[in-house]
Amino acid sequence: MRALDVVGVRVEMPSNQPIVLLREVDGERFLPIWIGAAEATAIAFAQQGVVPARPLTHDLMRDVIEALGARLVEVRITALRDGVFYAELVFADGVEVSARPSDSIALALRTGSPIVGSEEVLAEAGIVIPDEQEDEVEKFREFLDQISPEDFESPES
Repeated sequence: MRALDVVGVRVEMPSNQPIVLLREVDGERFLPIWIGAAEATAIAFAQQGVVPARPLTHDLMRDVIEALGARLVEVRITALRDGVFYAELVFADGVEVSARPSDSIALALRTGSPIVGSEEVLAEAGIVIPDEQEDEVEKFREFLDQISPEDFESPES
């Protein structure tokens, strides 16, 4: 298993589909995972430290785990089958629960639990973006986030 950090959530165009982007801590591979809009919001809220007035589902899960005296010690991205990623929640008492990666990541961010990915998943779905290209890709994405189709219209003479 390889340690992963959450880079962030992005909306990929033209599909308008959210993805969460993970990066190897001691490597150069990125792992993009397509997720649902609700999970994207939950991950982004956790990363930004947004605390809703009432607990969202992942906040509730964290609170239930704590109330039961359990501790989430690790989230594992374990498999990729037919384009579908699989994850496991690993608890201190050894119990493992199958879960979607998006829910697992949202919960890991709320509990401070580490996220790891199997070498097999990273070998199959990981992508390498050289550092110099990574900076350019990020600048380009920021540019795209701030423009609209009207910016490309030619001025009338």
